[in-house]
Amino acid sequence: MTSTLDVGDLRLAYTEAGAGAPVVWLHGSGPGATGMSNFGGNLPAFADYRNIVIDLPGWGDTPRPELDEPLIFHAAERVCRAMTALGIERAHLVGNSYGGAVAMRIAMRHPERVDRLVLMAPGGVLPADAPPWPVGLDRLFAYMAAAKPSREAMAEFVRLMVHDESLATEELIDERYESSLRAHPELPIPPNFGDLTPDLGLIAAPTLLVWGREDQTVPLTWASRILDGIPDAELRVLPHCRHWVQYERAPEFNHIVREFLQGGAAAASEE
Repeated sequence: MTSTLDVGDLRLAYTEAGAGAPVVWLHGSGPGATGMSNFGGNLPAFADYRNIVIDLPGWGDTPRPELDEPLIFHAAERVCRAMTALGIERAHLVGNSYGGAVAMRIAMRHPERVDRLVLMAPGGVLPADAPPWPVGLDRLFAYMAAAKPSREAMAEFVRLMVHDESLATEELIDERYESSLRAHPELPIPPNFGDLTPDLGLIAAPTLLVWGREDQTVPLTWASRILDGIPDAELRVLPHCRHWVQYERAPEFNHIVREFLQGGAAAASEE
C-alpha cells in the first residue's frame, strides 16, 4: 500500500515492507517507472529488511515541483528528507539507473546516512564521447518528448530493457504505458540530470555495481569511470541481460545483493 510523506515542497510517495535494517530502493527514469514496478518482485527476498521503496519526484504517485537545480540533486535531497521523516538515520541504498545516480548523490553529500551502496547501471556519469545516445536512452528521450506517446512506443522501449524479450509481457507493457500516461514527466529533452563525475571520490560507502553485459541503455563500457572513481567499488556483470538486471535476472540479483548487504552486517558485528 502506497503512503506519502511531507518533504517540504511535495508529498513523496513510498511503499514500506518488511522489518530489520533499512534499505531504500530508488527506481530508474524510464517512462511509467515507479518504485514498485522496478522492485516489487524483489522485495520477498528481502523480507528481513525494512524496505522503503520510493516514487521519485515526477514518477508514480509523487508530483514534481518547479526545478531550479539538476534532477538528481533535487531528488537526492527529498529522499534524505523522507529518511528523516521515517526515523531512518542510516540505510543501505539500492538504485537502478537514474535511481543509482540519486543514491550516489546522497552518498557524496551525506555519507553519514549511507551504509552500503548497490548501483545497477547507474546514471549521472557519462563518458566524454557519450553522444550519440545509446539506443535505450534515445528511445527513452523520444518517449518523454512525445505529446501523446503510443503503446507501441512503450512496447519498443520495454523490449529494449531485457535481453529475453519474452519477459516484455503484454501485461507489463500495459502497466508501464498506463502509468506513463498518469505521470508523464514534463522535462527538457534530454533532462538536466546533473554530472556526478567530479565527486565520485567522495563516496566512502562500500559500493557494488551490478551490470547487464548486453545493456543498451547505460552500456557496460560506461562502468569503468564509476569503478575507477569510487574508492571502495566492485563490479558484477551478468551475461544475457540488459538494463533491468533486478527484473531479468531476479534470483541472481537477489542473491548477489543479499550477500553484499550481509557482508556489511557481518563486518559491523566483528567491530
